[in-house]
Amino acid sequence: MVKILFVCHGNICRSPMGEFVLKDMVAKAGLSGEFEIASAAVSREEIGNPVYPPARRELQKHGIRCDGHKARQVTMADYRHFDRIYYMDRSNARYLARLLPADPDKIRPLLDRDVADPWYTGDFSQTWENVVEGCRKIMEEFA
Repeated sequence: MVKILFVCHGNICRSPMGEFVLKDMVAKAGLSGEFEIASAAVSREEIGNPVYPPARRELQKHGIRCDGHKARQVTMADYRHFDRIYYMDRSNARYLARLLPADPDKIRPLLDRDVADPWYTGDFSQTWENVVEGCRKIMEEFA
C-alpha cells in the first residue's frame, strides 16, 4: 500500500484538494485498495475546519466530494506512517523543516514550482489545475 499525505498551510484549500483529487484518480483507476491518502496543515490556525467553501465548490465542479474533512496539523506520527509527504510551496517546506526530520526522499514539493495559495490569489481554478498536474505525476510514479 502506498501512503500519501498532502500538506499546505491550513489544510482547508490546497492539501484537501490534493487529497480528494488523488482519491478520485485512484478510485477511477480501480486502485483504491492500494493507496491511503490524507492531508494535513503545517499551522494550527484552521484545525477542525472543513474545506474552505470556494475550494469545495471547485472540487464539486469536477464531480469530487470532500464531505467530512476536518483540518488537522501534521504530526511526527504522520512522518512515520506515510511513504510520501507532498507540500505545496516553499513556505510549507520551511514549516515542515521545524516540525519533521529532514528527509528529501519522503518530504517533497508536489510540483517543481509553488502551488499558489488560492486563499490569497482567489484563483481556485488555477490551483485545481496545479493539483491535478501533481496528482497525475503521483499516479505515473505509483500506479
